[in-house]
Amino acid sequence: MTSELGRRVGAEHVHEPAGDSPYNHDASRRRGVEGRADAVVLPGSATEVAAVLRWCYENDVPIVARGGGTGLTGGAVATQGGVVCSLERLRAVRALEPALWRMEAEAGVSTRHVQRLARENGLMFAPDPGASEQSQIGGNVATNAGGPHALKYGVTGSWVVGLQVALAPGELVALGGWARKDVAGYDLKSLLVGSEGTLGIITAVRLGLLPAPEEAIAVMAFLRTRAEGCAAMLDVLAAGVQPSALDFLDGETLAMVAVSYPGTVPAEAGFALLAEVDGSRAEAHAQRAALVEVLEQEALAIEQPAQAPALWRWRDGFNGVVTGVRGRKVSEDVVFPVERLAEGLERFEQIAAGHGLRSCAWGHGGEGNVHATVLVDPASERELDAAEAVADELFALAASLGGSITGEHGVGWLKRGRLAAQWDARALELHEQIKAAFDPKGLLNPGKKLAR
Repeated sequence: MTSELGRRVGAEHVHEPAGDSPYNHDASRRRGVEGRADAVVLPGSATEVAAVLRWCYENDVPIVARGGGTGLTGGAVATQGGVVCSLERLRAVRALEPALWRMEAEAGVSTRHVQRLARENGLMFAPDPGASEQSQIGGNVATNAGGPHALKYGVTGSWVVGLQVALAPGELVALGGWARKDVAGYDLKSLLVGSEGTLGIITAVRLGLLPAPEEAIAVMAFLRTRAEGCAAMLDVLAAGVQPSALDFLDGETLAMVAVSYPGTVPAEAGFALLAEVDGSRAEAHAQRAALVEVLEQEALAIEQPAQAPALWRWRDGFNGVVTGVRGRKVSEDVVFPVERLAEGLERFEQIAAGHGLRSCAWGHGGEGNVHATVLVDPASERELDAAEAVADELFALAASLGGSITGEHGVGWLKRGRLAAQWDARALELHEQIKAAFDPKGLLNPGKKLAR
């Protein structure tokens, strides 16, 4: 296998991974997801990616595309063996046209580099799913990753206008393009966005960018209770305020991270909101005034830190702080309809307590996207099993409330089969028929994103 693949990409770019190879896992390793790849291939061009896929299809070998390895659901792990196709060498920025608000980048370009190039040219690329120095734009598109600013600016797919994709049995295809209006044909591009490597391998992405806002203003609001906090978010939306971000912390999370907050947390606070508004200087300040007017009706305190970046750095540190409380956490990315967020949070807390686990939650409240978390002792098999049982009930709860089993992390391996609880039977059949049309042999990232 390695010699055959080496003839297509160069022998130095093919190897057999050792058991502890980073190519045998991603960030889901903490949940026990381990791969067993037979070979790792690092193609240096889109043409070589297509050649690798062609060889795999000719020889009935599974192929798993891999970006930066930051995924949380096992989407980039070769759980059924085969070839891991790492796109890390595809790092070219093929086009950057600031006057036309657009960029074309190969799949291996880091998210941070895309953001940096946009910013240096007076533009913005708003999606920021975390680990931006390591995560790659191809993986962000493949999972349709989100981040806190998706409320105003959309998830990654909202910025994708075209793709170059290697499709079975091994050919490069362009989907979408630079045309600003195009309603011809089926929207195949959007089928590939969020497909997690199960329909094809994204090799390059065409991105539409936006002019960077002149100013962004972050605001923290502290409230007494979860009910007041969730009601305040609904009031913000109803008032017509358009924050770029509207995140929340429940009382448990706030208690854990308060010590590092760059300001003062009121002693009575049991819920907090982190909001940001942006636009021209006048627009940002007008939106801030409207936001504060709504929030001050119930808030214990409202703070506007002098340095918004310090506030976001604090927000980015939640995972580490919460993990450190007991040594491990199990966090699930689910969505509740925003009008049922308070109910979803309360019932999640009850589910966790029923299994004897301490819980907390934070997330992108304006969209109802919750990082529902339980704290566990990593040495306790009982608690780890209980955490999985909590997840089962949480997914069922999200579906029953009209939400989703995932808002931004994807389905991957850990959530395979969960869509059956969320979709109608015919929708499940269509999901499977689309997979079969793109991948009749079932070799592209097998076992992932399955509807049943």
